[in-house]
Amino acid sequence: MSAAGKTVVLGISGGIAAYKACEVVSRLVKEQVKVHVIMTRNACEFVTPLTLQTLSLNQVAVDTFEAPQVWEVEHISLAKKADLLLVAPATANIIAKLALGLADDMLTTTALATQAPLLLAPAMNTVMWHHPATQQNLSTLIARGARTVGPDGGMLACGDVGAGRMSQPEDIVSACLSILNGKKDLEGLKVLVTAGPTRESLDPVRFLTNRSSGKMGYAITQAALQRGAQVTLVSGPVNLAPPMGAAMVEVTTTQDLYEAMMRLAPQQDIIIQAAAPSDFTAGQPAEQKIKKQGADGLNLRLVQTPDVAKAVGERKTAGQTLVGFAAETEQTLENAQRKLREKHLDVIALNDVSQPGAGFDVDTNVITLISSDRAVKLPLMSKQEAAHKLLDEVLLIRRQQTDA
Repeated sequence: MSAAGKTVVLGISGGIAAYKACEVVSRLVKEQVKVHVIMTRNACEFVTPLTLQTLSLNQVAVDTFEAPQVWEVEHISLAKKADLLLVAPATANIIAKLALGLADDMLTTTALATQAPLLLAPAMNTVMWHHPATQQNLSTLIARGARTVGPDGGMLACGDVGAGRMSQPEDIVSACLSILNGKKDLEGLKVLVTAGPTRESLDPVRFLTNRSSGKMGYAITQAALQRGAQVTLVSGPVNLAPPMGAAMVEVTTTQDLYEAMMRLAPQQDIIIQAAAPSDFTAGQPAEQKIKKQGADGLNLRLVQTPDVAKAVGERKTAGQTLVGFAAETEQTLENAQRKLREKHLDVIALNDVSQPGAGFDVDTNVITLISSDRAVKLPLMSKQEAAHKLLDEVLLIRRQQTDA
């Protein structure tokens, strides 16, 4: 399916990266995509509406109350025209407004009125990007179905070095075309995803757990939904909104996860285990709160929990594709390849959590996709982008298995 003739409404907010939006418009027009631009007042301080009007061949909307060239309620008109709403750059401010559902200018009003998919290209100072408020707002939007492209890492306009630089125009346009082309290559398939940590009680107020935020598993869930799959998400305790459209199963302990997987796994076509279950639990959790033990400290007896991924692998059925994750800090490739064999996986995503921008509690990741015959190392990218790359690999493996 071609994107030619489709309509992108491009929202440009007030950041220095607004100048890159000019090339985004130019590239989209060359793909025969219709582009309508909405600029915030602050965006006009960085690039002029006349520039975007010339590149897009359409009037640029700025003021909600400006008299339109042709009589129509403009934000409603643009909302209906959009096959995709792209916000580039998406500043921390506009991300916050969209998450809260504010509608105080042409861009946010249009965003609230459209039913088109939302694609965000974040751009901001690295400290602002990592601020908990920004991350929570972004998580809220992703749970509603928004997708992101970037941000990239590197030297920022302010001189800082880190994540926050808006992705290059060619990457943004590629993400737009992927959405506009309506890739539904998982239609008819049942996908089971696990996400987040588990908790093992020590006493009524304490538990063992790990740093998993669940963001990778939730990103995979969202990506699979966008590509047409019927998705079940088995999630440990996380601070993320449930993805709309997925069947949710909430678990707390590793034993809970094991039981849920034994019940659900046989009916699935693809199983992606991104959860980080605790490997140990208390031999005998205390019935009362454990008190301080003095200078001698406290001895805890821990026992191993069930190996959920191995149990799923041992019960693998014909036609199933199994995916695991390996969060490693040393001998990363050797450990991942061993898990691939022992757990009967078709592909494992190696996650070196010692690398900057990878691992827990961040919205980017650096993974290597390892199967029996190859390893594909991916660069730093958003977890949503990584999720789609992982699903591409899964589909490639399924095609190879069918052709064999």
